[in-house]
Amino acid sequence: MRRIDSADDIAEGLRALAQCDARLAHAITVAGPVPLRRKPPGFSALAEIILSQMVSKASANALRRKLELAAGEISPAAVLSLPPETLRTAGLSRAKAETLQRVGEAVLAGELDLEQLCALDGPEAIGAMTAIKGVGPWTAEVYLLFCAGHPDIFPSGDVALQSAAAHVLGLDVWPQSKALSELALPWSPWRGVAARLLWAYYAEVMRRDATPLGA
Repeated sequence: MRRIDSADDIAEGLRALAQCDARLAHAITVAGPVPLRRKPPGFSALAEIILSQMVSKASANALRRKLELAAGEISPAAVLSLPPETLRTAGLSRAKAETLQRVGEAVLAGELDLEQLCALDGPEAIGAMTAIKGVGPWTAEVYLLFCAGHPDIFPSGDVALQSAAAHVLGLDVWPQSKALSELALPWSPWRGVAARLLWAYYAEVMRRDATPLGA
């Protein structure tokens, strides 16, 4: 499977998107540079994504720093060694703490190989991840985008993507997840680059970086 591994891959995807949709061509001129933002696959990256669920980027970064300080490192064994009260003191909600613990247990038990997932096609990998309670489609899709470099994943449930898409496509209201997924179909097989473009557009126009993972 083709991977998005470099700035050249992003540039190739942007050229293809500009040719297939004039609205995206305009978005490219507005957005400026579209970052690659790749992360090594593994528990630490997935934990960062889980911490990003439903909170601002600043809040997610603060949670990650507190968790790393409490655990020493963000690894399955280190997180599982922390008692619930320590996780609460670090600012994690009960849901986030339990999801991290379930993922850590699955990794240590050999039931979830976060590196091997990157070699699977999108639906199979998403199915394996969302089988764990607390890991939803958005979390799995963001992991595949930024840790596997999947070229054709589009997290349509992301509110920043919905907002940016409404602006770029000239819609009166934000498209909900299902509608945005359908709108993005013509951008295949470069939907992973389209998502990065819309996050970059959102950051430029709204003056707020809402990309799930840090640079």
